[in-house]
Amino acid sequence: MSCRLALVTGAAGFIGSHVVEELVAHGTPVRALVHYNSRDDLGWLSELSPETLQHVEIVRGDVADAHQMRLAVEGADAVFHLAALIGIPYSYVAPSAYVDTNVRGTLNLLEAARSAGVERFVQTSTSEVYGSAQYLPIDEDHPLHAQSPYAATKVGADQLALSYHRSFALPVVVVRPFNTYGPRQSTRAIVPTILTQLLSGSGPVRLGSLDTRRDLSFVRDTAAGFRAVGESEVAGTVLNLGTGVDHSIQEVFDLACRVTGREADIIVDRERIRPPGSEVDCLLSDPSRVRALTGWTHRQELEGGIAETAAWLERNLGLYRPGQYTV
Repeated sequence: MSCRLALVTGAAGFIGSHVVEELVAHGTPVRALVHYNSRDDLGWLSELSPETLQHVEIVRGDVADAHQMRLAVEGADAVFHLAALIGIPYSYVAPSAYVDTNVRGTLNLLEAARSAGVERFVQTSTSEVYGSAQYLPIDEDHPLHAQSPYAATKVGADQLALSYHRSFALPVVVVRPFNTYGPRQSTRAIVPTILTQLLSGSGPVRLGSLDTRRDLSFVRDTAAGFRAVGESEVAGTVLNLGTGVDHSIQEVFDLACRVTGREADIIVDRERIRPPGSEVDCLLSDPSRVRALTGWTHRQELEGGIAETAAWLERNLGLYRPGQYTV
């Protein structure tokens, strides 16, 4: 599917900013929706080159505003909907905010896209909707088992999007990235929280459970997956984006130490351990469906991706507070 203009919501965020870069690099102009704030902060879009930004129209707004979303979608052929509240810890204390943004915000975009007659609506999901694996690897037919308010709102948003395909023939596809990492990521995520603590030399590294296992995808691979899905005739499907390989948190820590040449002890921080019944023990994708339907597969292996992430973080360490959930 060729695209004359793509709307990317959540464009100032970690994955969103990389999706903007990926689309522009392959010839698609982008309208980038950035959450309005009084500082006129463009988030990670400020990292993009001037050459890339020449092809980006920045609009400020909020997915919670239905009227504004109709204006944002107007003239776009495709919508890549990444705007969401994503921090799992905060979802335990402010679940209604997650419903407002993740569910009602998605509804506003779907209605706007339906009215505008867009040719593709890419709904961003998360592997967290599967919960702890009932079988491995996890394919798209795995039962949905939300174990946090965040995951529950993403289940709701996904099902709402798919219902618009079934009810109104809106060309929706749901993309489920597994654990994406790379430059520009918040220390909410495991790779940057390990690396920032190692690189700062601030003492022992504070982590949660060391036994949980995750399927880690480099962010440029994830962004390429979004583009591949947007260009393919896959409406009505759910597609996992992952590597098909999992690693324990202990393994990721050991690899980060080797890549950076740093050593540190580990302190298990109770504040980083999820409430009982909420911890997802293992996320391991089966990416065979997306490979068969779009040709996409990951390219970056974990060691190289961690090395590139570490180099970026070392250059930008002043943006982070090691050991805290920041950025």
